[in-house]
Amino acid sequence: MLVRLGQEVQEVPRRLAAPPRLADDTIRLEPLTQGDVPDMLALTNDPDIIRFTRVPTDTDEPFVRGWIGRYQAGWEDGTRAGFSIRDCDGGFVGFAALVDLDLENREAELGYMVAPAARGRGVAGRAVELLTQWAFDALALVRVELRIDVENVPSARVAERAGYRLDGVLRNVYFKEDARCDLGVWSRLSSD
Repeated sequence: MLVRLGQEVQEVPRRLAAPPRLADDTIRLEPLTQGDVPDMLALTNDPDIIRFTRVPTDTDEPFVRGWIGRYQAGWEDGTRAGFSIRDCDGGFVGFAALVDLDLENREAELGYMVAPAARGRGVAGRAVELLTQWAFDALALVRVELRIDVENVPSARVAERAGYRLDGVLRNVYFKEDARCDLGVWSRLSSD
């Protein structure tokens, strides 16, 4: 697909190429595999993850396997890209993803979850920055968005530190399982 950027025409991929190597001096992002099921299952049972994310309240192994499978398929059809977050020693410290990727319109929603033992160490901010830069540089996206429950103050701080701006709040929006919340919509543009 060809996209005009000013006077320049660029080709934008319809599917994702081979998974990238995304890392800094503290973490690395590795594409999700079925080997991540035990860590992801434990993560999805954390009370804060249940409270502040769209993950269902009663996850089990079949759900997590299917969820990871959808991210694996996302690499093929270009609709999502999911990663486990690993520390320098290879330990699992969380999950980060382009949870809703629209290559044609050049935008995505980014989401993340950090294991309780890794919170407060900058893991979320590093993962958000790595994924955001990849989205702009390699995927030629122009907008990346975060959706954060207004009561999730630590995630709002992560968004701010990563250069995201609060566009507004979706009031009393359906969240999951008959739950509603006020959801802050944060964005960062490639031109920021």
